[in-house]
Amino acid sequence: METERWNPDLYFAQHSQNIQPKSAFTSEKEWGQWRKELTGRLIPLLGKFPESPAALAPVLLERTERPDHIRERVEITTYEGLRMPMYILSPLEPRHEPRPVVLALHGHGYGSREIVGLEADGAERTESPGLHKDFALEWVRRGFIVIALELLGFGDRRLTEDLIDDPKKSSCQRLALALLMAGETLAGYRVYETIRALDYIELREEADVKRIGCMGISGGGMIASLVSALDERIGAAVISGYANTFEDSILSRSHCLDNYIPGVLREARMADLIGLIAPRPLLIEAGSEDQVFPITGAKQAYTILEQIYEAAGVKEKLAADFFTGGHEISGHIAYDWMAEQFGMGNEHRV
Repeated sequence: METERWNPDLYFAQHSQNIQPKSAFTSEKEWGQWRKELTGRLIPLLGKFPESPAALAPVLLERTERPDHIRERVEITTYEGLRMPMYILSPLEPRHEPRPVVLALHGHGYGSREIVGLEADGAERTESPGLHKDFALEWVRRGFIVIALELLGFGDRRLTEDLIDDPKKSSCQRLALALLMAGETLAGYRVYETIRALDYIELREEADVKRIGCMGISGGGMIASLVSALDERIGAAVISGYANTFEDSILSRSHCLDNYIPGVLREARMADLIGLIAPRPLLIEAGSEDQVFPITGAKQAYTILEQIYEAAGVKEKLAADFFTGGHEISGHIAYDWMAEQFGMGNEHRV
């Protein structure tokens, strides 16, 4: 049929495969120079960050004492004229020395409430926690201070027209398109806002800013990987349900527009960008039945990451949890692994 000749499927299936990313890591490249050069190119891909950061102007919105932790909601200024709320979870048990910190980045859903044990309306959770498994709560119960950000476009940070709909409906599409028209990206905004959360936690005396970890799932895994690549205040990272190849994940189906970075295919593979986290510790989580970021692509990405970490001389700092499950948090290895990176034992669990 003539329509078969006109169908673009085959062309676009081959299109990305014909692109050779100029910053892909190979064994012929010197790791340190490669990392420096690609890191320098990453921010322009995301869209420029503000030259001068706005004053944080933090405000405490609420404080709730739970049986095993304290939950605060704080808001800060990220971009001039843009405010971001986030939950700060702290162990209830007092401690004289500062505690390590974990940045917890949610994926698609109803925002930061979904990872701190709350329903979409702010009520205490009574139902199953879903794919996120309230992972921010697991960190605070292990003695960490947790920063659970409300990523732009989710939860209370949706456009007004979306607030009246299903709480899991995001504003990613319109926000991403508006930013693309300005030569910016939604990923870039989320990365910069996460960096501003790090600026805030440095103001908290109870936080050990020399021991900061990061964990994100799905779209939050994307931001966790990019922030960890760019900000060396993050000492260890867990990337769940994201690390993959672009061909097996983002390009294999219709994804949310927040995943797309113009020109990234010509610059680097997904594993190259995640590999910028080296030489710091990195753990990848990938489910055997994940249909969003399939296990096949995850294992291919991990092979590239092994090459990068070996070139950096720190292959032992790379780990993986290829678990039986779907697009969800595992935690089977991650929680103990992160505690080990920061010199914490089971005695720190509260």
